[in-house]
Amino acid sequence: MSTAAASAPVIERPRKKFDWAGALSTFGIVLIVIYCLAPFYWMLVSSLRPDTEIFENTWWPRHVSFENYQAVFSAKNNFGQGLINSLIVSVVVTVVALAIATFASYALARLDFRGKSVLLLVVLATSMFPLVAIIVPLLKNFSAWGWINTYQAMIIPDLSFSLPLAVWNLTSFFRQMPQELEQSAMVDGCTPGQAFRKVILPIAAPGIFTTAIIIFIGAWNEFLVAVTMINDPTMQPATVLLSKFTGASQFNTPFGSQMAAGVVMTLPLVIMVLLFQRRIVAGLAAGGLKQ
Repeated sequence: MSTAAASAPVIERPRKKFDWAGALSTFGIVLIVIYCLAPFYWMLVSSLRPDTEIFENTWWPRHVSFENYQAVFSAKNNFGQGLINSLIVSVVVTVVALAIATFASYALARLDFRGKSVLLLVVLATSMFPLVAIIVPLLKNFSAWGWINTYQAMIIPDLSFSLPLAVWNLTSFFRQMPQELEQSAMVDGCTPGQAFRKVILPIAAPGIFTTAIIIFIGAWNEFLVAVTMINDPTMQPATVLLSKFTGASQFNTPFGSQMAAGVVMTLPLVIMVLLFQRRIVAGLAAGGLKQ
């Protein structure tokens, strides 16, 4: 028995090959994450440095200080009101743009009429139109209408550039949804409006939510229209107020306070994306599927 065991062939397990493709993909993802997060990390570190150490290149401040954040929310900067103004404009732009774009996109996706493709191209081209080219006519019109230093002076231009993007995204999303969904709902007794409200909208929620995030971020970061149309400090959004921070003297640039304000403005967007990342990924993934 020992002789038989000794003569039995030894079966060697095949060695697993190193997954170079996976390793390179992981390495590339790490590089992209570092590239994207490095500016925010440096902004955070700089916001925690006192003014005497603002130009140091250490990875972490030698003396952590919150004086820059105290300066940001001081009475002279009025930054808290600026955040409220930015929030009001961004929420209104997002809600109105989604309300209009959802119905328009559904109609473009389901109705057949002559020139629909040309209309979609015009919609997309509108979103690419340079804002700086129309800022002077907007200023002239808003001045004549008495809209300077009002919320609508920021909301209307933001809508004009958010709507085309929203319509284009949602039209592509609704096109990929089979028409049998509405037909099945109407067979069960739903009207076209009820089928849209009770069947299509819940299924389209990831795409709508992803579009809402994109619109909100664009409205939150808008600067050119606000700095042109709004000269009242109590009405200016946070982006404009940040650019007007002053130091101890006229020629002193408050880099630390600007970094702290940048962190404060970025954190709501980061938190929002982290909280709703599953819906965002679901919307992006659903938009890439073919029915």
